[in-house]
Amino acid sequence: MNKNKFNLVLRPRRLRKNNVIRRIVRENFLAIDDLVYPLFVRNGIKLKSEISSMPGVYHFSPDSILKEVESLLKLGLDRIILFGIPDEKDKNGMNAISESGIIQQTIRDIKSRFPEMFIISDVCMCEYTNHGHCGIIENNEVNNDATLLFLQKQVISHAEAGVDMVAPSGMMDGMIGAIRKALDEYNFIDISIMSYAVKYASAFYGPFREAAESTPQFGDRRQYQMDPGNTREAIKEAKIDLKEGADILMVKPAMAYMDIIQQIKAVSFSPIAAYNVSGEYSMIKAASQKGWINGVKVRDELLLSIKRAGADIIISYFAKEYAKEFNN
Repeated sequence: MNKNKFNLVLRPRRLRKNNVIRRIVRENFLAIDDLVYPLFVRNGIKLKSEISSMPGVYHFSPDSILKEVESLLKLGLDRIILFGIPDEKDKNGMNAISESGIIQQTIRDIKSRFPEMFIISDVCMCEYTNHGHCGIIENNEVNNDATLLFLQKQVISHAEAGVDMVAPSGMMDGMIGAIRKALDEYNFIDISIMSYAVKYASAFYGPFREAAESTPQFGDRRQYQMDPGNTREAIKEAKIDLKEGADILMVKPAMAYMDIIQQIKAVSFSPIAAYNVSGEYSMIKAASQKGWINGVKVRDELLLSIKRAGADIIISYFAKEYAKEFNN
């Protein structure tokens, strides 16, 4: 007889004994349906050019992106977010509202060939302006309200092309209300809005700026993107966007802001998205190539941790490779 039979020993390890019991009691799971895959499109023919700072991520031309969309659908990835890079940029980003703009044409092409693909379009000006800022510039500053008028035109052009959801990312005050008003007035009442409600002025965006060719030519974006030291402001921004008509709230970046994801989740009944941004992706890729980490295991741990923090939707450059392995 165990002489210590009355000494209670708590043994949580019982539920970690083997893989079966670990799977039975696992609290959070990652699935393909949690993921959205970003795609970059620019003019050209048969273009598939790897972005140097983002291994495995490419610029596609409108024809080659159709092949990519087909491959994604075969993997069970039926949702993408599109970013466009025009051939010519100007101070007002006019390609962003052109009926024949790179995004508008790509949306039409994809929907014509693959109507089942759910398309989210990035709504911002930084990819289209020659100054790289997210709005109309006056006196070297972004004019917030003039930019709202432009964003209304941009979303209507995307809606007319056949987009399913718009994702305004410029962090302009009042942008969700202005966009919802425009969509409703033009009878696009079923097009939803995924707001970049909580977008921090982050150093993690570096590789994306190469991909989108959107580096600011003067100053920075701290006048409109959030200070990384602020938490309560994030909750305020989220509540404002919900009040203005956002259907989904996004936190960007994800990895360094999981506490923010968790807090936004706690105050909202709407779905929460998180953007696993370019810098997070590229760091893991670079360290993996150096042999310093197991890139696949770190990738999966990161994506799961974003889900655990409260994200219902994860936008990630890892989505396609995760889907490939998920299906095998």
